[in-house]
Amino acid sequence: MSVRGAGRALRAAGRSAYEEFARQGGGHRSAAARLRRADHVLFERVATTRWPFAEPVLPRLSRAADHGLLWFGTAAALGTLAGPRGRRAALRGAASLALASATVNTAGKGAFRRTRPVLDAVPGIRHLARQPITSSFPSGHSASAAAFVCGVAMESPRWGAALAPVAWSVAFSRIYTGVHYPSDVLAGAALGLGAALVVRRLVPPRSHRKHPAPPPAEAPALADGTGLYVVVNPSSGVQPQLLDPVRQLADVLPEASVAIAGPEHGPLPALLDVAAQEAARHGGALGVCGGDGTVAAAAVAAMAHGVPLAVLPGGTFNHFATDLGVESVADACRAVAHGSAVAVDVGRLRPRTPAGPATYFLNTFSLGVYPELVRWRERSRLGGPLGTVAAVLRVIRTAEPLSARINGRRRELWLLFAGSGAYHNVGIAPVRRDNLADGVLDVRAARAGRFGRARLLATALAGGLARTRLYAAGRLRRVVVSGLPGDTRMAYDGEVVPAPTSFVLDKLEGALTVYRPAKD
Repeated sequence: MSVRGAGRALRAAGRSAYEEFARQGGGHRSAAARLRRADHVLFERVATTRWPFAEPVLPRLSRAADHGLLWFGTAAALGTLAGPRGRRAALRGAASLALASATVNTAGKGAFRRTRPVLDAVPGIRHLARQPITSSFPSGHSASAAAFVCGVAMESPRWGAALAPVAWSVAFSRIYTGVHYPSDVLAGAALGLGAALVVRRLVPPRSHRKHPAPPPAEAPALADGTGLYVVVNPSSGVQPQLLDPVRQLADVLPEASVAIAGPEHGPLPALLDVAAQEAARHGGALGVCGGDGTVAAAAVAAMAHGVPLAVLPGGTFNHFATDLGVESVADACRAVAHGSAVAVDVGRLRPRTPAGPATYFLNTFSLGVYPELVRWRERSRLGGPLGTVAAVLRVIRTAEPLSARINGRRRELWLLFAGSGAYHNVGIAPVRRDNLADGVLDVRAARAGRFGRARLLATALAGGLARTRLYAAGRLRRVVVSGLPGDTRMAYDGEVVPAPTSFVLDKLEGALTVYRPAKD
């Protein structure tokens, strides 16, 4: 074939392909029209069908979900009543809802300007008092419902299953009341599921995390609780329904000895020391119910007398118990009854100037802005996450950098952080560990400098801390800090105390035996 003939054949093939493409495009437009028609038909069928028991319920439910109020109220109830797993489920659900809502109200409704359905076919009794005026596509209520419930289900399938009918009802109510077409609701639900999956990608649920367990350790199996001496510290934030730790303990380990800390018992460390002595004398174990500071104090007593420690979560955050895998009093009791325990590392601070006893921490140690944040959070009347936010805002405005020598080099710092074990970040904060016996300190330093406060905050919010010269991170076995001002304060495991002017940070590897339920 000549070159000219090949060119003609190529052009003919091109025309044929173009014509086929055009025919397919027409088919797509026809399919889109059919889908729109089906959407309208299904909307009209819902509008013209009488749904028993729906009229007094669905419009109210739809209004209750305005601005996510129904779901935020549910999150508050879960966080208060459902224990550590409920709190995590509530936080994950709220985060998923926030992401879904932001996506729908910015990219979603801005990109699709769909007119709301005409209400002629919808009975007046179903109409909402305030008709929405934003784009119909996608449904924000459906996105929020799906995001919240899917987020909750990823941490707690039981609570997710319980809330799924409510989410379905909210989504259906948007069609029932005539403010959305079915496709709006389906698209919103898909966006909500996507938001929950994004949050899961950023912060894997605890049940999805695969990580090495601390090495097993020998501990006595106290089947009925004989030999277990438990100290409960109500001032750690033990909630009324968690003073039920004592009741749960009595049900599962009825022979355990329980003492509730109070003025009549003297200082908490002394009470813990006496309990540890008794545990050692009877070949048993020391138990503690309280927050991270109380658990750290109990760890000191347990190590001093060579007894294992049983941690019953009862504080505000319970970081150590959560990272350990002890999520409830029932978990701790089961581990004690079966003698299931592991050996974990303990962080240590040894003062050089002035000389003094060592300080031990199970979670974190810090200098700089964090001790101030803890101090202001404790003073806040708001409490919980709101108190933390208020403290952060105050510290950002008022904090000054700290001058210190770190391993012999003079630094101007906003923050020096050391975690007992490598932490993972959630957003900009180190909040969870995969391994409590890795032998390293997770050391992070936020440096001061020209416009350092604003630059560091902007970089952190943009997720670029690891790429800025203002922030350094490393995993070390030993850190020497010296040259601190005399009025410096330090924080460890939630406690804020004066800091020595010179000290060494290191770890005691596998120094503490802790009960932990066996993992499959």
